[in-house]
Amino acid sequence: MMLNIVLYEPEIPPNTGNIIRLCSNTGCVLHLIEPLGFTIDDKKLRRAGLDYAEWTKVRVHESYEAFKQYTALTNLAADKQASTPHPKFYGCSTKGKHRYDTTCFQPDDYLLFGPETRGLPQVILDQLDQVLYLPMQAHSRSLNLSNSVAIFVYEAWRQQAFSGAAQQA
Repeated sequence: MMLNIVLYEPEIPPNTGNIIRLCSNTGCVLHLIEPLGFTIDDKKLRRAGLDYAEWTKVRVHESYEAFKQYTALTNLAADKQASTPHPKFYGCSTKGKHRYDTTCFQPDDYLLFGPETRGLPQVILDQLDQVLYLPMQAHSRSLNLSNSVAIFVYEAWRQQAFSGAAQQA
């Protein structure tokens, strides 16, 4: 397994650093869509990601359009190699209509997350296969971005029987 985690215009370096560490430990690929609210060599990003960046596949895309072109080319190449279904593109948002644990995730699916202060724009949500949400108390606004990503990633990985995980002695 692993999923593609997509951060659309992330703003807070420690969140992205934590997600780099998460991706390193779960085998996910991280996609960052510019503009970023920080530089890749930001001290706070490095501190949160520790030295995990070298073990994580991080791809930076200059825009959402560039990201879509990249995925179209990647899917075209995959079509020539295998008969697996196209990966799905899931929005992860408080505006979702489907609870995260009712979805059957597949290897290579994409999970898109919006910026911390505003979430994914509606124009992007409208283009996705499905928009998922995490249940919360009625008075709550949202969870921290890195916590949300971790919940989604571990649910998807659980569904794949933690494929590729180290075996405990």
